[in-house]
Amino acid sequence: MIPTTPAPVVVKDGIANPAPLGLCAFGMTTVLLNIHNAGFFELNAMILAMGIFYGGLAQVIAGIIEAKKNNTFGLTAFTSYGFFWLSLVALIVMPKLGWAPKASEGAMCAYLGIWGFFTFCLFFGTLKLNRALQFVFGSLTILFALLVWGDATGNESIKHLAGYEGIICGLSAIYTGIAGVLNEVYGREVLPIGAVK
Repeated sequence: MIPTTPAPVVVKDGIANPAPLGLCAFGMTTVLLNIHNAGFFELNAMILAMGIFYGGLAQVIAGIIEAKKNNTFGLTAFTSYGFFWLSLVALIVMPKLGWAPKASEGAMCAYLGIWGFFTFCLFFGTLKLNRALQFVFGSLTILFALLVWGDATGNESIKHLAGYEGIICGLSAIYTGIAGVLNEVYGREVLPIGAVK
């Protein structure tokens, strides 16, 4: 006999979670830039290449995939920070190519300040997500504030402090990204992220 009531069809989202890619791209690039900010080596091609290809393009790709997954927060965060890295590289490279004058310290304060404000606003979105992301966005807000303070005063000690704080911020993003990978692969919480109840 043919059943008269149709059986429910379960549609599984076949798109992989792009958040670990975006978090690792952000975190690894942030760590490398802030090792420079802390005074360990000069600004060089390694940092600029990471800014273009991993911190920049990989995050934009992650953000586009988040759009396919209907995740507005992920789309906004990853795409924005991907273009942050691309614009930061452009700020450094464009004057060297003679395309535009070098940004003044005041202009850099405005640039870093608006990104800090944006990050602070996104931090409130993390309050509904997990503790690990709260730490990433909270520490990133502090990083931008320190960078603005350092540029506004020209104080190298503050810039070095920002570098150490940025290393912590970047490592927390890497941790959160790797937790996403390992927790999915093992099907259980291998690395805790402090899920919000």
